[in-house]
Amino acid sequence: MERCIKCNMPDTRPGSKFENGICGACINYEKMKSIDWKDRMAQLKKYADKYRKSNGDYDMIIPVSGGKDSHMLVYHMKEKLKMNPLLVNVSDPFTQTKAGANNLRNLNDTFNCDLYVYKMGIDTFRRATRIAFEQTGEVLKFIETAIYTAPFKLMVDFGIPFMTYGEDSSFIYGTSKEDTPLANSTILGMFEGFDKEFWLKHGLKQNEINCCLKPNREKLNRLRPEVLWMSYFIPWDCDYNLKIARRYGFQDLYHEWQREGYTDNYQQIDSIAYMIHHWMKYPKFGFNRPVDIAARDCREGRITLDEVIKVTKNQWRVDQRAVDDFCQLCGYTRKEFWNIVDKHWNKDLKEEHYFKE
Repeated sequence: MERCIKCNMPDTRPGSKFENGICGACINYEKMKSIDWKDRMAQLKKYADKYRKSNGDYDMIIPVSGGKDSHMLVYHMKEKLKMNPLLVNVSDPFTQTKAGANNLRNLNDTFNCDLYVYKMGIDTFRRATRIAFEQTGEVLKFIETAIYTAPFKLMVDFGIPFMTYGEDSSFIYGTSKEDTPLANSTILGMFEGFDKEFWLKHGLKQNEINCCLKPNREKLNRLRPEVLWMSYFIPWDCDYNLKIARRYGFQDLYHEWQREGYTDNYQQIDSIAYMIHHWMKYPKFGFNRPVDIAARDCREGRITLDEVIKVTKNQWRVDQRAVDDFCQLCGYTRKEFWNIVDKHWNKDLKEEHYFKE
């Protein structure tokens, strides 16, 4: 395993690209330092001017979770650029945190935006999650796709041609060198790459996978939608996004839940079991979400390389409350859960004693 000499990220991330010992994320971060952000903001304003309406109709769609990045997106598009967005939330049925419930309501209230909440059938979610966990180890493979495809299908059905997402994770995390404003190809690629036969083979029904199936081609061609990555236009900085979010009422988990294995209390906090999806990177790829965040903090100058290494040494920890919530909804015993985890453990990365509970 090769590790980045600047941020300590391993080369086991799928699509990871290293040059002279430096990971793609660090290379791309250096590129961003030379960007003319004033020009990028001017480009964003042109998009807003193109789609802003004067008749009260929705100008655009903003997919939101309720997190700090969602607050920043709505702040920029509604408060600064005077758009009238329809917010779309694709939620999971795990136990919500109090902070998560508050934050989604806060977006709805503070910014006075209409909010469309998309909830798939709980049994559909349960069976899709079990299929993904058992067959691929990618716990939330189905709903992670729906987070992008469901708002896009609504966009086409509602005839709203403009939408913004937050960060282009492929560029930010270094699996792509392409810095592009448009997310269309990524989302359409998700529809193309959705393996319909896999899900049908393992027990889902045609009507249960509708959110991930291609939108009506005639409507799509007529609408010609444009979907943007906001990280192309605005420097995507966790501290900045958090400051904006807190200014407008965002709450973290500080007084509610100190998550085992996590170094922060304000990212991916909407539901309790969701973090199992991120933790599964550890047995599969040798790193997990806290390491991702620590490497990014190092890249952006908030912590040192030595501090990243300390986080890396504790990344085996998984929060027991999250495990219990995941097992309760999906119908696993703890023994069944760990047997499935072990099935997907990368034997080249596996530590001799990973059960350190």
